[in-house]
Amino acid sequence: MRGIAVSRNKKKICMIASAGGHLEQLRQLKDVIAKYDSYYVVPRVKSTEKMKQKKYLVDDMLRTNKIIFFLRFIKMCFQQLFIFIKERPDIVLTTGAGVAIPTCLLAKLFHKKVIYIESFARISSPNKTGMLIYKFADLFIVQWESLLKFYPKAIYGGWIY
Repeated sequence: MRGIAVSRNKKKICMIASAGGHLEQLRQLKDVIAKYDSYYVVPRVKSTEKMKQKKYLVDDMLRTNKIIFFLRFIKMCFQQLFIFIKERPDIVLTTGAGVAIPTCLLAKLFHKKVIYIESFARISSPNKTGMLIYKFADLFIVQWESLLKFYPKAIYGGWIY
């Protein structure tokens, strides 16, 4: 086995989302999960600690005050950097929200693909995370046609559910 490079024929996908509805939407993508080598990056809460899938738990951005927010955000960025370096994903797939921003930026920095799916809950207005990631995503999907006026280069993909 000396000198033989390990081939990665199967793309690796980092699936990152906030807990709750954002995560539930990612979990609906069962075909993607089955087809690719994937793992989750999710905030550490009771529901995510019980997940059976391969996952990494990170701190979330608590918005109690600006100083605590900033410190937790920096900590979360370092957590995600170590996960990104360890896993080396080919694609980052996210439905948002704010917890996904550092990993999406890392993906662009390392020339990896970013796929963003705007939340199903966003019917008539975009969210802040979506508006930021839209600027550099390789593929941006909306679940409601009404959002195409905010994201003209997006793809209307219909509902995940």
